[in-house]
Amino acid sequence: MAVFRSVSSTRIINGNKIETSESAVVSNTTYETNGEYVIVITGIDSCELFLNSSNTDHVVVKAMTNVLVKADALIDEQFEEVEMEKGACVEFKKVNRFWYILSSDGLKNS
Repeated sequence: MAVFRSVSSTRIINGNKIETSESAVVSNTTYETNGEYVIVITGIDSCELFLNSSNTDHVVVKAMTNVLVKADALIDEQFEEVEMEKGACVEFKKVNRFWYILSSDGLKNS
């Protein structure tokens, strides 16, 4: 179980200065976003990912395993969670009160 981060970067999210990384490779069964642009989840059977809008407003998730995505607001104005199957890639953006799926090449079982 590990999280490997790329080069560190500073972002302003919701008026707050966030120290984060451009990308993270996650091999934990649970993970909470921390301002990354890209998260790749791999090397485990499944993962529960939490979209935290206090430090993240836009993220692309590449699932190399099954991933259950939860958030601190509804996703696409109606879902409390979405399931991503192995191989899917989904872009999430926090706009006002909701998280929106901007693009997806394989959102499954939502």
